Amino acid sequence: MVDASLYQTPRLRLRPPRRDDVAEVFERIASDPQVTRWVSWPMHTARADTEAFLSFAESEWAKWPVGPLLITSQKDATVMGSTGLAFETPYRASTGFVLAMDAWGKGFASEALAAVVNIAAAVHVRRLYALCHVRHERSVRVLERCAFVREGILHQHTVFPNLGVPEPQDVYCYSQILAGPHVV
Repeated sequence: MVDASLYQTPRLRLRPPRRDDVAEVFERIASDPQVTRWVSWPMHTARADTEAFLSFAESEWAKWPVGPLLITSQKDATVMGSTGLAFETPYRASTGFVLAMDAWGKGFASEALAAVVNIAAAVHVRRLYALCHVRHERSVRVLERCAFVREGILHQHTVFPNLGVPEPQDVYCYSQILAGPHVV
């Protein structure tokens, strides 16, 4: 079990999504064209899309020690965004983040990402990585602020369905190698 304090920061609480989050996630995050512009999943056009995400999140939590997380306010529990871990193996996972527009520019992404790095280390992830579109400068700054290292560009790697471009786009690959046993 991961220490519950890792899911809290001075201003935020990270928690698994719940079924009763559908309306708030749909309205504040998933259906907003500006919020979803740089994500690799299609903007939600109906609450059924958000319900499908919640089912997916539940299945990930059933398979892995951590899955998708909602970023909520410590002050009033408002859903401010989403983050989490997407496991590929027990030691390798990816992460990302998306915030509601009223949460932009306040340091919440960095605060949430730092918490996710600590959670990943606590569940023995060794390689944590994130991909971001090469033109998404705000995400680049957050990743670098949180000590992720740019490994390179993956050319024509990811389709960003909300950019209106059907071709795969170039992405930066950032990673952190987390503490663990060293083999020589």
